[in-house]
Amino acid sequence: MNTNADDCGARSPAGAKVAGTASLFKKESKMAWCLLFLAGLFECGWAIGLKYTDGFTRPMPTVLTVISMVISIVLLGLAVKTLPIGTAYAVWTGIGTVGTVLLGIWLLGDPVTVARLGCIALIIAGIVGLKLTV
Repeated sequence: MNTNADDCGARSPAGAKVAGTASLFKKESKMAWCLLFLAGLFECGWAIGLKYTDGFTRPMPTVLTVISMVISIVLLGLAVKTLPIGTAYAVWTGIGTVGTVLLGIWLLGDPVTVARLGCIALIIAGIVGLKLTV
């Protein structure tokens, strides 16, 4: 079994290694991580947006929140075409959690405590750890 990192298993119909496949997979992976990060940001947007919809009774915040939900899910769906689903989902929810807590502190006056900041740091460490294992 060939474990060469440059050989991603892509072969021509004749069995010859296809040139540049490792580079292509790296680019796809980077793009998937960018899409996942954006999906996480849109998750923050819709989570905070829920507060402004006032129970979905305010039309404009409701529309913007629903649009953010759809964009977030679509970007996540695109990212999992390349990334493992468990890792992608955990990172997506982690970004959403950290971002929503920080935006809640900044925009909504949510309390800031050492315990909350410590928990945010643990989530960030988990996100980084998952990224490094893929």
